[in-house]
Amino acid sequence: MSWQVPIVSVLLCSLLCFCSHGYAKLAPDYIHPCNETSRECLVKSTQEAIPEFVKGIPELGVPVLDPFTIEKLSIPLSGLTFTFYEGKVSGFRKCIVDDVVSELEKRHFVLAFHCNLTIKGTYDANGRILLFPIDGAGDAKIKLTNLRMKVDIKTKYIKDNKGVNHFAVKNYKYTFDYGDRVSFELENLFKESKELSRTVLQFLNENWRLVAEEFGKPIVDYAVDLAIRTIEKFFIAVPYEELINVPIPKF
Repeated sequence: MSWQVPIVSVLLCSLLCFCSHGYAKLAPDYIHPCNETSRECLVKSTQEAIPEFVKGIPELGVPVLDPFTIEKLSIPLSGLTFTFYEGKVSGFRKCIVDDVVSELEKRHFVLAFHCNLTIKGTYDANGRILLFPIDGAGDAKIKLTNLRMKVDIKTKYIKDNKGVNHFAVKNYKYTFDYGDRVSFELENLFKESKELSRTVLQFLNENWRLVAEEFGKPIVDYAVDLAIRTIEKFFIAVPYEELINVPIPKF
């Protein structure tokens, strides 16, 4: 749910910024390509790009990412169906890039970052969280403090039906940590009892890591997959030669 947008924005910024000389035809002025794939340049360029990048790039089909609205997202979990409506997600422009590694010859790319995020909207839920039966609906607010993620991508090179070269994603893996804290404000977890709703909500916040680990993993899986598919669409749309002014490595 909430994790999809920061992953998309930070990954796309980073993958743009590591390009050695290129992307001059399409990239906005705030994209500062590196002339070398040193960590210092990659981190600096990525960090500089994020605040403007999340405002969107209409000519490339990149939407506004801060704030971002999730109109409806239904996530079936083990024993619980949670649906989020009109969720406004904010905080992406302040994401901090911790590390960027680009190994062009090995077709290997790694990005590490952390963010503080806030999601506001409405929800309905039916099923069970931990030991509690849930039948709720109302306003929702979720805050994540220092959500940390590391994404490891293997790339490849392909030709389209016109013989034009493109980047593509071969496979990926990722690790993440919920960071310092996840806090929940969920109105009316029990439609029939405000007192019970407050009691369960207090329990969820006191045991936030246990709740997040059960509740969040399927959402993060969904979000990362969405991010990778978004990057793949970007790569298919933009030729390799417009991204990097360096010949494709020979193997």
